[in-house]
Amino acid sequence: MYTMLKNTGSKAILRSELPSFCFSMLIAEAFYEFGSFILECGAFLVTWFAISCCLHYIVTAARSKKDGITETGTFKLK
Repeated sequence: MYTMLKNTGSKAILRSELPSFCFSMLIAEAFYEFGSFILECGAFLVTWFAISCCLHYIVTAARSKKDGITETGTFKLK
């Protein structure tokens, strides 16, 4: 974690991970009651990863569509 913060910067990490972290925390608080801290923590981390991954692909697709880049990374001919 220290290396990631040092290499990436705290502002960039907060900007990219805070929305998925908050949404995952709400899901975990509302739905996860396994009776074990380790199970709930693991489920929260998996949820955070999945939501972060989905948001990354949504943002990347929106940016590429805005810039005129296809999914394969090539420019569209107009």
